[in-house]
This record gives sequence, structure tokens and C-alpha cells, in this order.
Amino acid sequence: MKKLKLAIIGSGPAGLTAGTYTSRARIETTLFAGMEIGGQLMYTSDIENFPGFPDGKSGPLLMMDLQKQAARFGTAIKYEHITAVDFSKKPFSLWTNLPVGVDHKKMKSLKGDELLAAMSEIRKTEATYQADVVIVATGAGSIMPGVPGEQEYLGHGLSTCAVCDAAFYKDKNVYVVGGGDSAMEDASALTKFAKEITIIHRNDTFRASKIMQERVLSNPKIKVMWNTNIKEIFGDGKSVNAIEVETKGKIQKLSADGVFFAIGHIPNSSLFSGQLSLDKMNYVELIDHEIYSTATSVSGVFAAGDVADHRYRQAIVSAGMGAQAALDVEHYLINHV
Repeated sequence: MKKLKLAIIGSGPAGLTAGTYTSRARIETTLFAGMEIGGQLMYTSDIENFPGFPDGKSGPLLMMDLQKQAARFGTAIKYEHITAVDFSKKPFSLWTNLPVGVDHKKMKSLKGDELLAAMSEIRKTEATYQADVVIVATGAGSIMPGVPGEQEYLGHGLSTCAVCDAAFYKDKNVYVVGGGDSAMEDASALTKFAKEITIIHRNDTFRASKIMQERVLSNPKIKVMWNTNIKEIFGDGKSVNAIEVETKGKIQKLSADGVFFAIGHIPNSSLFSGQLSLDKMNYVELIDHEIYSTATSVSGVFAAGDVADHRYRQAIVSAGMGAQAALDVEHYLINHV
């Protein structure tokens, strides 16, 4: 078992920014990136709204630069999956082990009681690491419908963030998949740039708030395809150029310059079930603390980024929260360890 001063779980903007701050403050920092670094931005081709890059920056290159910056100040980056944690006592225990007969792919697919049982089995073994302080920065994932073409064109005409990418679709014909507030927000954001926006919704009524619905339905740029499911995404190998949809049993192929999935997000918080307080949407709950803005329900465990933010979901916000968590850790260590 290896003893750590600070463990950061997650390698998106929040985790890497936190690592830069804590390492620069001479706090021994170990960041667990999983098998690949970068989070959701690794699937974003261009980022134009991250401060400091007037000409834009590709998502993967931005994440590589954030990694280099954290490493420059001494953050030790480990490409290991944390598979279980124990925050019930200090120092906190972290495992990278797997139950017998379970590989990482299967572990990732487990949910609910099966996942809890697997993590319980892991905790019966000796912990891989112990840490005095932990920053949870595991992010969130967009809900994907699982249609052919989505993996191939994610970041290449298929997006999960209209606020991030709308400007790339000036005078284009785009589709938004979803029926909640996220879909309404995405469609509204796109009206500033796209020529025509069509919302694809599987039911005959939206589940979004009334005011959001009224705003969308009254906009002449926005059309709605009710009782419709997206079936497949097509492209030329470089970018999306068409989609296939099904409306009441009728299949049709439609020309498309871009597609936006706005079905919702799932925080990557299952690892912390039973360990930290989660809100009703399973985001890590931040506790109202007079000193620490990123404190969780467990003293010494802090959270930053999309795993604790269901509202903004922006790289710059995650980076800012990472800096806050790092400063909270620095203050905590002065007073507690």
C-alpha cells in the first residue's frame, strides 16, 4: 500500500487544474487519470471559448497542454482506474483492484446493486493507496442513444454541447435530439447561428418547463419532429452529412450539417455511492461551508467539475472549480494534517 498526501481522481479540466495549483503549492499530488486522460474534451474538435486562445484550440491539444502544465509542477499522473474507495476513516483508502473474473470493461458496465456488490468485494482486499486528502473530479458523461455512427462522428458534426459548438454551424441545417430543458436551451442557442433547427423528440409533448417550450415553439427558425426517433448518423468519413429517423414506423433519411444530442448527462459518481452525499440527480453534493466552497459531506474530500455541477457544464467552469478545490485543500492541510 502506498501512502499519498493528495489524490485527485479524474483528469479533465477540473482535475488537471487542481493538480497544477496543488503541485505548484508544493503539495505532493497524485492524479489518477484512468486509462486515458482528458475527459469529454477529448471528443471536442475545436474550443473557441476557453480564455487565452483567440484562434481556438482543439480539445485534445488543450488537454495535453493542461497535462504538461500539471506535470511541470510535479503532479504524478497515473493511468490507473480507481475501482473503489473508503472515505469512512482517515487516511482514505483507494483501490485499483478488480473482483475475480471481472475486467475493466465489465466493471464499467456494472450498475446499481451489481456495482455496489463488486465494490464491496474489492474493499475486502488490501487497498492500493491511502491518501490524506482527495479531490473528486470524475466529470459527467452525456447520455447517448446508442445509434450507429455516433462514436465515429462525435466531435465531427455530432456534439453534446450547443453552447460550446453552436458558432461552428453558421447558416447550417442542424438537428437537436431531446425534449427536456437541455434540448430547449440547445435549440435556442443554435438560433443565433444556424439557418434551420429541427428538434427530434420521441413523444408528442416536451417534458421541458413551460416557459422554455414557449420560447422554442414561437421561434420561426425551430421546427419539431414529434414521435420521432433517430436511428443512424451518416457522414463522409470526416463530418456528418445525413441522419436516418423513424416517425410512427416510417423511416426516412434527411440531409444534416450537424446533430446535437441533448438527452441529458450522467455524473460519474457511482464510485462514491454510499461514501459521499449525492443529490437527487446523483451529482456529488457540495456542502455549504463557511471556509471551503468545494467541501463534500466528508471532511478532507473535495469535489470539482461536472461531477458536482449539473448547471453549467463548461470547461472553464470546471477549471475554475479545480482551482477552488486546490486552494481549499491547501487551507485544509494547513489546519488538519
